[in-house]
Amino acid sequence: MSSSTTVRTARRRTLRIAAAALVAAAGLTLTACSGSDAADAKSAGHTSTSSDGKESPVAKIGTNSVAADKQSGGAQSARAKTGSPVRAQTLVDGSTAKIYDLGSQRYRAEIVSDGSVVATMETTGQDADAGLDANGMYVVLTMGGEVHSWMGGEHQGPGTFKLTGGWTAKVTKVGELRYRAQIIGHDGVAATLETKGHDVGVDANGVYIVLSAGGVISAHK
Repeated sequence: MSSSTTVRTARRRTLRIAAAALVAAAGLTLTACSGSDAADAKSAGHTSTSSDGKESPVAKIGTNSVAADKQSGGAQSARAKTGSPVRAQTLVDGSTAKIYDLGSQRYRAEIVSDGSVVATMETTGQDADAGLDANGMYVVLTMGGEVHSWMGGEHQGPGTFKLTGGWTAKVTKVGELRYRAQIIGHDGVAATLETKGHDVGVDANGVYIVLSAGGVISAHK
C-alpha cells in the first residue's frame, strides 16, 4: 500500500487486545500477543486526500473480509475440541504455524519449531488481529485466520519512523513494557497500537505491523 492507495475504510474502529500465551521451548523465549486496545480507522465514504492532492493511506484495521463459515457451530465446536488444525503454514524462519479455527472469527496459531510448540497467538474475534515478535521474526495472525511472517525492517522506539506502505509510526513509551504507536497517514492518526506487557499486531489494509513489548516496531507488505 502506498500514499496513492484508495481508502477503502468507511468508519473509525477501536481495536481490542487479545492476550496470547507464551510457551518457551528449546531455549527460545517468545512473547505472544494480540491486536491493540485502540485502533481507529478514518470515517469516509470516499477517497481521503491530503492538501497536496495525494490520496491518504487509511488502515482497515482488524476488519478483514471473512467469508461466512459453511460449517455448523456444532462442527466448529467439535473441531476445536479435537484440536485439529485447519492448516499448517511454513514461516519465514523455517518453523511452522498450525492454525485452528475456534469459530466466530477467532483463530489460534501455534508456532512449532523442532517438534515443540514455542509460542501461541490468538485473535479475539472482536476486530482484533494478533501479533508476535519472535526474536526477530515478526508474525501477524489476522481475524480471517491468515498468517504473515517476515524478518527485518525493525525500528527501536521511542521515536518517529517511516513504515512501508506510506505509513509513519510515532512510538512512545508509556510505562514498563508498555509502548504506544500512532500509525499516521496524510490525514493524521489512522490507528493506535498499545502493548501492555506483550506484543501487538495489526493488518492495515495489507500492511502488517507488529509492535513489541520492548518498543520495537516492524512492518511488511
